[in-house]
Amino acid sequence: MDEDIDALPLSRKLRIADIEENAEHRIEATSAEMTDIARLLDLVGLEDLSFDYRLRRGAGGRIQLTGQLKARVIQTCVISLEPVEAAVDVPVEAEFWPAALIEELDKKAEDPGQSGLLDWPDAITDGTIDLGPIVYETLATSLELYPKRPGASFQWSSGASQAEAPKSGPFAALAKLKKP
Repeated sequence: MDEDIDALPLSRKLRIADIEENAEHRIEATSAEMTDIARLLDLVGLEDLSFDYRLRRGAGGRIQLTGQLKARVIQTCVISLEPVEAAVDVPVEAEFWPAALIEELDKKAEDPGQSGLLDWPDAITDGTIDLGPIVYETLATSLELYPKRPGASFQWSSGASQAEAPKSGPFAALAKLKKP
């Protein structure tokens, strides 16, 4: 696997024992982390990346995460190649499950009669969860796929006028038949 993918640029590990129920928390990315994220996501710039969140304990050792991700991004216009600024402000919901529950879920997922989950839970590993990958993945999936600068338009030019008849080929013979 690619080295960049294995080592995500943002990691915020929390011990399950230290989780305060429903307390508000904030993650703010450092400038070095934002530089690395911008490089990985092919952004011109990334500023003010923050994530406000709450954690809540659920049944069976599950942890539920709700929050709001905010950032200012600068992408490249797909038409003019000029910078395009945008604000990202998206809600986030995720779950963390003990590894044993994820293994059970994995076995059920192999059964063709079972319906699949839209969002697969993240694993609780050695009594900790990592919110960094959630922040990175949410930002990555919230970006405009084809950023376009307002007013930019693509003008196609084929080089030859469509009114001109072809000079050779099968349609040239048909064009000659059409002339009076």
